[in-house]
Formats: sequence, structure tokens, C-alpha cells
Amino acid sequence: MGRKIFCDHRRGLSRTTNSQTVRDMEDVTSDRVERLNKRQLEQRHKIMLVDDNTATLTIGRKILHDHYEVFPVPSAAKLFTALERVTPDIILLDIEMPEMNGYQAMRKLREDTKFSDIPVVFVTSNTDEGSELAGLGLGAIDYIRKPFSAPLLLRRLENHLLTISQKKELARYNTDLNNMVLEQSGQILGLQDSMLKVIADLVESRDDVTGSHVARVESYLQLLAGSLLDNHIYAEETADWNNHFLFSSSQLHDVGKIAISDTILNKPGKLTDEEFTIMKTHVVLGVHILDKIESDAHGHTFLHHAKRFAAYHHEKWDGSGYPNGLAGLDIPLEGRLLAIADVYDALISARPYKPPMPTAKAAAIIMEGSGTHFDPALVAVFAGCADGCAAIATGAAH
Repeated sequence: MGRKIFCDHRRGLSRTTNSQTVRDMEDVTSDRVERLNKRQLEQRHKIMLVDDNTATLTIGRKILHDHYEVFPVPSAAKLFTALERVTPDIILLDIEMPEMNGYQAMRKLREDTKFSDIPVVFVTSNTDEGSELAGLGLGAIDYIRKPFSAPLLLRRLENHLLTISQKKELARYNTDLNNMVLEQSGQILGLQDSMLKVIADLVESRDDVTGSHVARVESYLQLLAGSLLDNHIYAEETADWNNHFLFSSSQLHDVGKIAISDTILNKPGKLTDEEFTIMKTHVVLGVHILDKIESDAHGHTFLHHAKRFAAYHHEKWDGSGYPNGLAGLDIPLEGRLLAIADVYDALISARPYKPPMPTAKAAAIIMEGSGTHFDPALVAVFAGCADGCAAIATGAAH
């Protein structure tokens, strides 16, 4: 028979919790940390559930306790006391609480460097879009509604914890990679390419509408840049390019999407204006991620190209793009090139709100964008490579 829904029946339950129960919840949190041995804490993911409603804490703990170490906390104010004793893998944070609500707690978490990296999922019975966008805008990774559906809650947490584990693994890869650069620079290229593939696969696994977008865009770039170099177009700008670093670094052009909520990233339809505003932040977020890597990598050429691809591929020749509204030659060449490759692939790809476009029509739209969206000189280069791009798009390229 259908899935079991755990409901707190808000109309029937007062939000005022019994003081003895609250004290019991605090004792449970404290005693659990002291009682669990180190091995258990390391092996099981830790979930901190923050809600002023006793029934919600009880139901949530019942759903989760077979899979995770659960730490129920009866208020946002007490959350910060609990965080001094244990660092959870995810915080499930109620929005509507007295004294300090979930939004206020989220801001306080993000302002404290000790807690700012802990992923937060907002939990609420509100159903309005504005509340959801407000939570996501504060940096929450998801928005789960009450009453809880046990299968849905468990699956959402499983997916988020997998992504978090992948991010930590990538961070370890980056640390190891930086150490090896100093000791064995000859091995760096192979390891770098492996790390890039992991990151690119991670981005695409979260954005399930893009298919093999990253790989195709890299192939288009190789074709366009090859023609650019062969015909000595923008020779000064390309004089010091390292093609290996240039092409492989393009895989990171959408790395900022790692920080965009699944709710927006995988929405089955067009985004609202508010959602699109959040989506556009992936450019700035991507540059921020690469800045962090670059601070440890001592200005590597690869990262120089990667940041330019990430930062400028949504700028337009006429200045109407984002995030900086740059125009003409003020847009770095990497960004001007990737803009053509990125848009072309978006046009020929299926989306929930549109079918794939024939390659000939997509090429015509690129041509029509000459002087407005795209650099006219690069559109001329694209025109000479259109058949090759079509072969890549249809999988006919060798």
C-alpha cells in the first residue's frame, strides 16, 4: 500500500514544547556524544535535527536512527552549544522557531568560520516559493517540507551525503596534487586530467539535463582554437597559450554549479526570474572555487585559463551579458570562444522545456549572433568549422 507519511498534525499539536521533554532532548544530545565511541562516530554520518516541536524531533529521529547518528536539538539557540560538542555532516534546520528562527541561525552559521562549511537543509511546513528561494539564497543546499515522508527524506539525505563525500574526496585530491607538484612535477599532467574528469563528472551528475555537455564543449573548443591558431587570428592573445592546459581547463567552466541547489539545477522546466538570478551566481561561485585552488597552486597556467572560462563565458559582445556586462575585446578571448561553444551545445541539446535543435539551425543562430552575442571574428572561424562541430554534436567525429 502507498508510502507511509509521518505527520506532526500541526493543527492538533501546540508548538509549545513540554519543558521536561526539552531537557530530555538536551540530555540525549549530550549523553549520546559521550556514550558513542570514536569508531562509531567516524563510521556513521551524523545528522543534527533542529526543531522546537517535540513531535517532529521524535518522528525525525525514528526515521533516521537506523541509518545515521541523530542529534536532536530543541532550538536554534541550543544548536550552537551542540555544535561545540559534535560536528554533523548535515544540519536539518527548522525555519519557524521562537527566539531565533532558521534564517537567523543560518546567517550566524555562515558568519562563523568554524561552522560555515556545514551543509544545511531547511525543514518547514511552508509551501510558498518565496520561503524556499529565501532559504536557498542564504546558502542552504535543499529545502524539505514537513510532514516528513520517510523514503523521500532518506533518499534526499543519501544523495546530499554522496555529493558531500565527493567534494571532500576532491579536496583531498587537490591537497595531494599540490604536494606532488612540488615533488614530482613530471607526473602532474596525468593526475590533473584524472581530477578534472572527476570534477566534471560530479558537476554533470548533479545537473542531469546536460548529458555530455562538458566533453562536447571541450571538443568544439579544440576545433575552433585550432582554426584560430592555423589562421593566425588574435595571434598576440594566443602567443603564450598552452593548448593542453587551455582545452582541459574548459571542463571547469561550470564548476560553480556544485554550489547551486538541486531544486533549481534540476527543475523540470524554465526557471522563474528569481531562480535564474540564483542560477547566474554559478559564474561567481565557480571563480571563487578556482581562486581557492589557485591560492595553493601558485598561479598555475591551467588555473589562469580555467578562471577565464568560468568567469566570462556568459558575457556578450554587445555588453548585455553577465556577471560584469563586459563588451567587445574587454572580454578575454577564452570567454569569447567558450560563449560560442557553450551556446551551440545548449541549442543542439534536449532540455525539459525544449527539444534538441538541428545542427544547421543552431549554426544559423550562432551566425545571427555575430556582433551582438558573439565576437564577429570568432563567428567567422565557427562558420568554417560548422561541419566539424555538427559531427561532434551528433557523435560522428572521430
